[in-house]
Amino acid sequence: MSAAARRGAAMTARRARAVISRLLEHYGTPAPALAFGDRYQLAVAVSLSAQTTDRQVNEVTPILFERYPDFERLSRARISDVERIVKSTGFFRNKAKNIVGMARAVVDEFGGALPGTREALMRLPGIGRKSANVILSIGFGVPAFAVDTHILRIANRIGFIESDDPDAVEAAVTALVPERDWTAAHLVLITHGRSLCDARRPRCAECPVRSLCEYGSTPR
Repeated sequence: MSAAARRGAAMTARRARAVISRLLEHYGTPAPALAFGDRYQLAVAVSLSAQTTDRQVNEVTPILFERYPDFERLSRARISDVERIVKSTGFFRNKAKNIVGMARAVVDEFGGALPGTREALMRLPGIGRKSANVILSIGFGVPAFAVDTHILRIANRIGFIESDDPDAVEAAVTALVPERDWTAAHLVLITHGRSLCDARRPRCAECPVRSLCEYGSTPR
C-alpha cells in the first residue's frame, strides 16, 4: 500500500499488530519506569506520577516508603509530613492529600488490601481510569491499557484514531491489539514516545514503524 493510500485508510488489526510487533523488536519489552516493590508502592507511585516524571517520583518514594511502608501506616500519616516528602513532584498538597486519603480508604473499606477491580480502584482518592489501568495491568496482571500523554500523541500520529479523548484512544487501541498484548503495548508505546516520537521533534528517520505511520510517511 502506498503512503498516500495508507493515510486515507482506517487502521486495521493487522497493521496495529505490526506496529506493536516492530516496536517490541526494536525496544524489547520495557520494564515499568516507576520503581516499586509491591502493590502498595505501585499505587502510591502511580498517584504521585501525575504531572511529573517517573524519575522525579523515584527520587522521593524511597524516603516515603521507608517512613510509611504500608497502607495502614500511611493512613495515619500527618499530611504535612507527606507534603514535605513529595514536594518536588509538584502539586504536592493535592498529592499528599490523595495518597493519605487513598490509604485510609484501602484500610477502612478493603481491610488494608488494594482492590483488584477498576471500579473499586477508581473510588480511591487520586485514582482515575488511567491510574487504575496501570495498577491493574502492572500490579495484578489484569489486561488493561492505560493512555498517557505519550500514547495519546502516538496513537493519533500513527493513525489508530483522531481524538484527544483518552477513553476513545483506549477503546480504539484495545479493539485492534490482542488483549494479551495490552500491557506490552502500553509500555512500548510510552518508551517510543520518550525515545523517538518526541512531541516537538519526532525523529522519524530513525523510527522502526515509519512505514506504518500516517505522520511519518507524510512528506514534509
